[in-house]
Amino acid sequence: MAPLSEGSKNFPLGHEFYQPKEEMLELERRRKQLVIGIPKEEYRGENRVCLTPQSVELLVNNGHEVVLERGAGLASNYTDKEYSENGACIVLEKKEVYQCDTIMQVSPFSSAEIDMLRGNQILFSALQIKSQCGENVRKLMQKKVTAIALELVKDRDNYYPVVRSMAEIAGISSIMIAGEYLSKAHGGKGVMLGGITGITPTEVVILGAGTAAEYATRAALGLGAMVKVFDDSIYRLRRLEDHLGHRVFTSIYHPQVLEKALASADVVIGAIRNHKEHVGYMVTEEMVENMKAGSIIIDLSIDQGGCFETSMLTNHKDPVYKKYGVLHYCVPNVPSHVARTASLALSNICAPLLLNIGQNGGVHKFIKNDMGLRKGAYVYRGILTNRRLGDTFGILAKDIDLLLAAM
Repeated sequence: MAPLSEGSKNFPLGHEFYQPKEEMLELERRRKQLVIGIPKEEYRGENRVCLTPQSVELLVNNGHEVVLERGAGLASNYTDKEYSENGACIVLEKKEVYQCDTIMQVSPFSSAEIDMLRGNQILFSALQIKSQCGENVRKLMQKKVTAIALELVKDRDNYYPVVRSMAEIAGISSIMIAGEYLSKAHGGKGVMLGGITGITPTEVVILGAGTAAEYATRAALGLGAMVKVFDDSIYRLRRLEDHLGHRVFTSIYHPQVLEKALASADVVIGAIRNHKEHVGYMVTEEMVENMKAGSIIIDLSIDQGGCFETSMLTNHKDPVYKKYGVLHYCVPNVPSHVARTASLALSNICAPLLLNIGQNGGVHKFIKNDMGLRKGAYVYRGILTNRRLGDTFGILAKDIDLLLAAM
């Protein structure tokens, strides 16, 4: 057979078929099937689930296995039948779920749940450092697990996608909740949140200018309310206005200005992040006492200690109480109020993450190349890697970057 000529080199006919396809073989070799367990949430007031039936179908179609405890999605109005029809294996015993290689749940792992783990597994859940105890952290280390906090995982744009999604939901929900409790049906003074022609609109004061505050502002403005936003950062206030696309009343935390705004407010939303940076409560008991009777306070910062001196922790079953004639709503985990929407938001983040992990050979391989996932790891192969947890409970924490370089 005569050779073909290309420039000064001769190539035999069909030479391209002899070229090795190393990259394709490597990609195929690196794929890993995940066995994912979804337990029913036991934490009080937690109604969300990490994966929806549609996300389960996506994972199963990509070669992964999903094991779901019976009733895990009911609080979000997803039935076992929906999960089963989309490829999930439904089990009756919680312990069966905790034998899976990868376990995903919303709430932090309790002591009883950690005891059910077989060890050397991958755990995804919220961390919630303030609700942790040293005993549970040590148990996780003894089980040699790799534990990843969903709220600490970053995306490619260096944002915290879970925190941001839940903050968006909390912000919008706070205005919806305020509207409910201003109505006569829920013991309010019978005021519509917003405004119509010829009637002075309700006044909403929002403390903070982060994501939750932004979406609360959007919702309140959309209903026609008059909104006033307070924050201690001019940069954040300016950024809020840029995101909204128009001017709103904004101010730094000047006590006299804030007190005057609170005195005429119908709704006050506390959406302050990192409350520990502030000295004392942002809103004192005296300020609350001077508010209008029938107005409502919604403290979205209650899980961080609250930003109102009169705030006391409540729950979804008994969410409100009155003090000085002002209704207080101080429920942590507000996104669970709209659990199905919150579950969809979580699933939109978790499902692609799991697919990427499977396509890249599992967590231990993927974490070496993905800085965002690495940020979320607080225990790696039984070694504590979160310095804040270590300082809190007196446990030696090691740098995960150094661990990965050595392994």
